[in-house]
Amino acid sequence: MGARKRNSSEKIKEAKKTQVVAKLNNCPTSPRKMRLVADLVRGEDVYKALNILRFNPKHASRNIEKLLLSAINNWEQKNEGEDPSEAKLFVKSINVDSARMLKRIQPAPQGRAHRIRKRSNHVTLIIDKA
Repeated sequence: MGARKRNSSEKIKEAKKTQVVAKLNNCPTSPRKMRLVADLVRGEDVYKALNILRFNPKHASRNIEKLLLSAINNWEQKNEGEDPSEAKLFVKSINVDSARMLKRIQPAPQGRAHRIRKRSNHVTLIIDKA
């Protein structure tokens, strides 16, 4: 590895030290419904995002709230001795991707069948220090 490539990789590693990732896999909610809630907290301060999720009536907000609490806890584990409320953490990115789909059949009139697709999703949440 050359010196230039090594220096750039060290810079990337230093930048990633402040970032923390939390993932939620195979959540049984459709990705479209989860994205509506994820858009509310993208780019917000972590504690403001927690308040938004706590008082949102949508079912998907409970799952994202748990995921955000997990990301905060991951940050505390990674940066021992620092207080997350003083660190000014914010939601850097939140991605909702589709996951496996359960396919079922619903009987329809005249001997036909309609397909029901029960969707699920993967959520990736990244928090960073401001």
